[in-house]
Amino acid sequence: MVKTLTFGLVHFSVAFGVGYAFTGSLAVGGAIALLEPALNTVAYFFHEKVWERLRARRSVANRNRSAAGSGLRVQAKGA
Repeated sequence: MVKTLTFGLVHFSVAFGVGYAFTGSLAVGGAIALLEPALNTVAYFFHEKVWERLRARRSVANRNRSAAGSGLRVQAKGA
């Protein structure tokens, strides 16, 4: 948990530093530091969903390849 909290602090600090460096504004740097991690978290959620689907497709394809060698056909769940 401590490692997670320190990483969050580093993430916040980097976002603030970049925002402040580009604008010279504490308010804009602070806003970026708050918004960027929140938006990044949402993006990560969808990124994981895409990878989950890709893994599932790969798994079905691998099962079908294995079954083809034995003369069986495995159908995807819900198909």
